[in-house]
Amino acid sequence: MEYYNYIKALHLIFVITWFAGLFYIPRLFVYQIEAFHKEEPEKSILGNQLKLMAKRLWFIITWPSAVLASLFAIILLVLMPAWLQQGWMHVKLAFVVLLFAYHIKTHFIFKALQNDIVKWSSNSMRIWNEGSTLILFSVIFLVIVRDSINWIFGVVGIFLLAIILMLGIKLYKRIRAKNPNA
Repeated sequence: MEYYNYIKALHLIFVITWFAGLFYIPRLFVYQIEAFHKEEPEKSILGNQLKLMAKRLWFIITWPSAVLASLFAIILLVLMPAWLQQGWMHVKLAFVVLLFAYHIKTHFIFKALQNDIVKWSSNSMRIWNEGSTLILFSVIFLVIVRDSINWIFGVVGIFLLAIILMLGIKLYKRIRAKNPNA
């Protein structure tokens, strides 16, 4: 138990870097998708640079952070097995499964874009980018307030956040339509 706080600190550090990667990689995807529709030589120059940036972010930061955050989480659960008896931990672990599903789907998008296969629009990728934000908000509030939160208010709050994010994306789309350089 003397190492508990060190392990918890390492878990939090790698959760933060994992989310940083998950926040930034869809943004790079947006730029890759937009570069794919440009004329040559801009298409090739931007496309190659963005692929390299995405590859480095994905394999040097995001995937290792996901693995290390999970490893330290498992160690924490071994040290504190009573947490597995608490309802909030079950919900948190469900969100972690959802986060891994998001991560794996993002990996498939990454692989497609690395092979110049563009199936998403830049706007739909902006919406996809908000998935990790919703998971992050859910997990942080769940861990901090645990059982004291009223689940109904929590669920309503997450839906309101999702609506606000979608409205923000629509507003950005309108601004961008009026000013393409925004």
